[in-house]
Amino acid sequence: MNHAHHVYRERRDALLKKMREHAGGGVALVPTAPEVARNRDSLFPFRHDSYFYYLSGFPEPEAVVALVAGPDGDRHVLFCRDKNEEREIWDGFRYGPDAAKEIFGFDEAHSIRELKAKLPDIAADRPALFTPVGLFSDWDRHITEVLNEVRSRVRSGVMAPDEIVDVRAALDAMRLVKDAHEVSLMRRAASISAAAHRRAMASTRPGWFEYQVEAELLHEFLREGAQALAYSPIVGSGPNACVLHYRDNNRQMADGDLLLIDAGCELHGYASDITRTFPVNGRFTGPQKDIYELVLATQVACIEAVKPGADFHGYHKVAERVLAQGFIDLGLCSGTLDSVLESESYKQFYMHRAGHWLGMDVHDAGLYQIKGESQKLNPGMVLTVEPGAYIRPAENVPERYWNIGVRIEDDVLVTATGIENLTAAAPKSVADVEAACKR
Repeated sequence: MNHAHHVYRERRDALLKKMREHAGGGVALVPTAPEVARNRDSLFPFRHDSYFYYLSGFPEPEAVVALVAGPDGDRHVLFCRDKNEEREIWDGFRYGPDAAKEIFGFDEAHSIRELKAKLPDIAADRPALFTPVGLFSDWDRHITEVLNEVRSRVRSGVMAPDEIVDVRAALDAMRLVKDAHEVSLMRRAASISAAAHRRAMASTRPGWFEYQVEAELLHEFLREGAQALAYSPIVGSGPNACVLHYRDNNRQMADGDLLLIDAGCELHGYASDITRTFPVNGRFTGPQKDIYELVLATQVACIEAVKPGADFHGYHKVAERVLAQGFIDLGLCSGTLDSVLESESYKQFYMHRAGHWLGMDVHDAGLYQIKGESQKLNPGMVLTVEPGAYIRPAENVPERYWNIGVRIEDDVLVTATGIENLTAAAPKSVADVEAACKR
C-alpha cells in the first residue's frame, strides 16, 4: 500500500474510533456520488463524493465504503465495480475488487452487485448506523430497504441498529483540520491557480472578450495537471465586476475597464480559490486605485487577524470596520464609523462574508460556529480571505466610482505560529499588478 493510501486508512481508523466513542460501535456506510446524465447518453465528467473520497481515495463511480466497528475488531470494506474487459475497452481501466483491496488498503472488497445481499448482514446487530442521511435520495431509499431487511429477521434473533447517525458531523470535524497530505495537495493547487492569474494579467488586452481570458486560465490549469475547475470561473469586466457571481464571461473589454477574476483549479480532489482585480490596459486610473488600495489594505488587515486561537468571525469584523472607514473617507458613506456599522449603510458596497473554509469543496466542510460561539482557528485549518468593494451606479455615489468592482482573495493556512498564504504568488500590490500586466 503506497503512502497516500496509508493516509486514507488512518482516516478510516479515526472514524471507527469516533463511532466506538459515540455508540460503542456500529457500521458506517458511505457511498460515492452517482453519475449524472448531461443529455441523452452523455454523462457529466464524474466527480467523486468528497466524504467518500476522503475515506478511500478511490476514484471510480458505483462504490461504497463500509466500516464495521464490531465486538471482534474493526473491518474496512469496499464495494466497487467488477473488472469488465468489454466495458474497459469503451470506458477505460477499472480496478475491480481484488486490486482495489490491495491498492487502497481495505481488509476486504466485493462487487458492487453484491451490496444488496451483503449489507443486511453487515448492518445486523450493530448499535448504530452512520451514513450521510439526505445526501442522495437513491441512497436514502437503499438504506431504508437494508434496515427493513434487518428488522424482518428479528425472529431469528437479529437486532437492527436503533440509532441512525449522520456520519457527516464526525467527518466535517475531521475535514476541517487538514493533514500533511492534504496541505501538500492544496499548496500545489494554489500554486497552479496563482500561475493562471499571472498568465491572465500578462495576456489580457482591451478589445478581448472575457471568455478569451477564461481560456488562458483553463489552459494553465490543464497544462499543469489540474483535473477540473474548482467552480465556474468569474471573469467580470467593467460593470460585471459588481455582479458577485457573474458567470456569462462574454463581454468585450474596453480600455479603462477593471477586470475581476475569481478562478481556481481542483487538483486531486482539492480546491483553490483566488480572486484578483486588475486594469485591462495595465494601468489603474485614480478612482480605480482609490478603491483598489482600500480593498487591499482591508485584505492585509484581515490576514493579520487570522492566527491560531482567533475567532473565525474575527477577520470578517475587521473587513467591515476597515472598509466602512474607507467608504467614509472616500465620501461613499456618511457619518461616524460606529453609525455606519450600526446602520449597515456600508452594505451598499460590501455585502458578503470575508471568507469561508476551503478544502475538497470550495465552500468546505466544517462548522463556523458552535452553540452560538464562533469556531476558533486551529493549525491545519484553511480559509479564504476575500473582502471586496462593488460600487454600482447610484444617486448617492460620485460618478467617478461608478462600476468599479474590486475583490482580492487569498487561500490561507493556519499554522502553529501564524499563517501561510498559499496563494501569495499571485500579484496583488498596485506596483506588482501593473508590472504583471506588462503592456
